[in-house]
Amino acid sequence: MGTCSEALLSRPERAQALSGRSASRLLTGASMLGADMLAVTAAGWMAALAWSRVNTAVEPSTYIRLWPAALLFAAAYAVLGLYPGVGLSPVEELRRLVLGATLVCLAGSAFNFLSRDTTFSRGVLLAAWGFTATLAPLCRSLVKRACRGRSWWGVPVLVLGAGQAARRIAAGLLAQPALGLKPVAMLEDGSDWEGDAGIPLAGPLADAAELGGRLGVRHALVAMPELRREELLRLLERLSAAFSHVIVIPDLLGMASLWVSPRDLGGELGLEVRQNLLSPVNRRLKRGLDLVIAGLGVLAAAPLVALAAAWIKLADPGPVFFHQERGGEGGRTIRVWKLRTMFQDAEAQLRRHLASDPAAREEWRRRFKLRHDPRVLPAIGAFLRRTSLDEIPQLWNVIRGEMSLVGPRPFPHYHLARFDGEFLKLRARVPPGLTGLWQVSARGESGLRMQQALDAYYIRNWSLWLDVYILARTVCAVALGRGAY
Repeated sequence: MGTCSEALLSRPERAQALSGRSASRLLTGASMLGADMLAVTAAGWMAALAWSRVNTAVEPSTYIRLWPAALLFAAAYAVLGLYPGVGLSPVEELRRLVLGATLVCLAGSAFNFLSRDTTFSRGVLLAAWGFTATLAPLCRSLVKRACRGRSWWGVPVLVLGAGQAARRIAAGLLAQPALGLKPVAMLEDGSDWEGDAGIPLAGPLADAAELGGRLGVRHALVAMPELRREELLRLLERLSAAFSHVIVIPDLLGMASLWVSPRDLGGELGLEVRQNLLSPVNRRLKRGLDLVIAGLGVLAAAPLVALAAAWIKLADPGPVFFHQERGGEGGRTIRVWKLRTMFQDAEAQLRRHLASDPAAREEWRRRFKLRHDPRVLPAIGAFLRRTSLDEIPQLWNVIRGEMSLVGPRPFPHYHLARFDGEFLKLRARVPPGLTGLWQVSARGESGLRMQQALDAYYIRNWSLWLDVYILARTVCAVALGRGAY
């Protein structure tokens, strides 16, 4: 065991990350604090400038002396567990950031009301809330992107278990360094697996406390679903004396993971799984969000649609819009509208192309998409598809209630036929979406299995926070044109 731990400590690529647990936590937390202070300060200044255009009595320079208020945001975020904030999903982090900003701004409004101070405008305070709720997640995302490859980023974690579940969890953490949990070693009794280049197998479970102490690790992750209840309780008892954070991974693959809450049921641990989509209130909130954003979107996009329509006519005379029959909520067929991006004889062109190109046939079989599609109109068709602006007419489907802004993609029936029956039943529980988790995570770069996994995750974990997160990611995905063709 000593040899294993010393070998780990001697590796140059891990030396700085494992030399001190406090250093990693402090540097990670300081990075997030810096991002938050930058966001809050910029949000306050932008709010004062913006509101001064609405109310000329507002003098932006007056608000410079309120800079200590940024410390209130930092305090609220600290109470909400955002420093260092490792292991939080982006959706949960967004929820806590907005909640913290809301609490501070409400406290500021209450102070203004009780003190009867008219120096500072309530409009500036409201604008500051909006800018902070937008800029704080953005700044954090940029800082994580810049820091996630650094040796000091995040906190080291020991993975107890070396089976399939443990390897899957460890691989997921390595693939998502922004989460901040960095697996450095795995331990299990009697395993013949030798680890890999990313995470070595360091020894038996009994050495966890010693290895954690030597490496300065405070986080342990138990991924051993095969353990009996008594064995798991004894292991957790031993770990609780050596690790301040112990995460237990239950054998519940495929269950909702975002909005699961622990419950104490007379000394027994229970997990409450909220089916948010079954709540009438939540459905009405989702529908209200759809109507507001889609209505504003239709008005804002009208000039762009008119310009695109003229360009389409010039490229290939014929109808500007086209519709396709696709699967909707409850298994119903809906008519989905799009701006035309292909030649009118697109289907005939596709048949000829697939018949003459085996590689294209295989690409179509796997993805129902072609990277180099001969059917696409030159210039305007490629532009509309790359930016996803061809889907603007689907805002009308959203207003009609046939679709939602966020949801599983409304695939054609030939595409849906490739999915298994249980997944189709799950999809039928929600309206299809103009955008979704699959579109912002993988888009055209993934196959059927990834589409099914991401859509299933969205349906099981739905909340308005998840919708807001996906809508924000959609803006980035569309701006970059990633995965769309």
